[in-house]
Amino acid sequence: MVANRGVTLEVGRGEVLALLGENGAGKTTLVSILYGLYAPDEGRILLEGKEVRIPSPKAAQRLGIALVPQHPELIDAHTVAENLALGLDLPPVFARRALIARLRALLQDHPLGVDLEAKVERLSAGEKQRVELLRALLNRPRVLILDEPTSVLTPKEAEGLFQEIARLKAAGLAVIFISHKLDEVLAIADRIAVLRAGEKVGELSRAEADKERLVRLMVGRSPSPPPKAPPPREEVVLEVENLLVPRHGFPVQGVSFCLRAGEVLGVAGVAGSGQKELLEALAGLRPYRGKVRFLGQALPKDPARVFSLGVAHIPEERSMGVVGGMSVAENLALRTYPAYARLGLLDYRAMEKEAEALMAAYAVKAPSPRAPVRFLSGGNVQKVILARELRGGPRLILAMHPTYGVDVGAAEEVHGRLLDLARQGAAILLVSEDLDEILALSHRVAALYHGRLVGPIPREEADRERLGRMMAEGRA
Repeated sequence: MVANRGVTLEVGRGEVLALLGENGAGKTTLVSILYGLYAPDEGRILLEGKEVRIPSPKAAQRLGIALVPQHPELIDAHTVAENLALGLDLPPVFARRALIARLRALLQDHPLGVDLEAKVERLSAGEKQRVELLRALLNRPRVLILDEPTSVLTPKEAEGLFQEIARLKAAGLAVIFISHKLDEVLAIADRIAVLRAGEKVGELSRAEADKERLVRLMVGRSPSPPPKAPPPREEVVLEVENLLVPRHGFPVQGVSFCLRAGEVLGVAGVAGSGQKELLEALAGLRPYRGKVRFLGQALPKDPARVFSLGVAHIPEERSMGVVGGMSVAENLALRTYPAYARLGLLDYRAMEKEAEALMAAYAVKAPSPRAPVRFLSGGNVQKVILARELRGGPRLILAMHPTYGVDVGAAEEVHGRLLDLARQGAAILLVSEDLDEILALSHRVAALYHGRLVGPIPREEADRERLGRMMAEGRA
């Protein structure tokens, strides 16, 4: 399998080149080559007209190339300041107080500010992404590669990022921007290149591009109209009353709502407002106080038992939903591996046969079911999680960023699958920082603000402005 074939790209000073393509089209492989993570089999890389070799990320950094990866690569046990220090040229011995002072001076008035003394393990996915962005910018690179940088950022955080990119452009920085969000690409890019199956199939200026043309280049067809959610039924699937989930910062507290069969309740919130804690508590992964009833019975506080009752959980971070060193087939069987047990041994042939069917159904691009998940693109890892969690028709789906990092065509397919399950009677708690996704799929919408639930309100009474106010101000 060839990840990239004959790809030619160029980006100039003070320019943003957007890179689009389906999951598995070769975007991440290409930028990994530019950052020294992979070695190309052929071709040349020119930096300011001179051919360069990039054998390692350290070599890329010395050349002035910075990468913000699709998945944050931080040390959870360390503070934000300690993680940022890894990207700085510091003497062997450096006082902690002096480090904090230096970082505060460097980040003064920065639109992507963070708490320097917070432990990374306590940060949300969006906050971790901000730390990665800051770490990449601290060394003032000449070329900045952003691989899906806004996947878990709120609209306000993304706006801050775009302001920073505009400032860096004006200073002469060259930016390669990978995203599946076409509105962002059209707003920020000077030129747009599209990859399909590892080859460049088109390149457009921003003036030449529009959504329909870009989707046709990416997936070979025009975009489909957004799906409509079917009306919910009367049966109550989930009841939550006065839920309190301990957490660093504001606890999730006083949260009450109910969810009916076939209903989609969309929950928005600024990163770190308690969305992750809410879903993990309901999935049995966190302790909580309060009453939670599933189909009229108390929901157990054990993830395996919760799943066995018909509750699916799509986690905030892909790394929490898969085991990177295990194969695609093994990851797809994590929830159901006892079904493959034969006299105390696993029947890998049966496991891989079923994995092949799921890979085909969810369009997972991988060399084979035996391929380790860590070698898949981010969007394909997300498809593996979706395939595993949605198999068998769950009655309740706890979905956080279900289309995180997937392309336009795959996002349409995910939305269609969720709504098909809703038609069959599944209740869906949809947590997303994509306001368009929430407004398109939900029957009712709500927001978490400092750990408290604002709403829900009927979808017909909501728009982006009102939902943004609920997120930022805590009022409907």
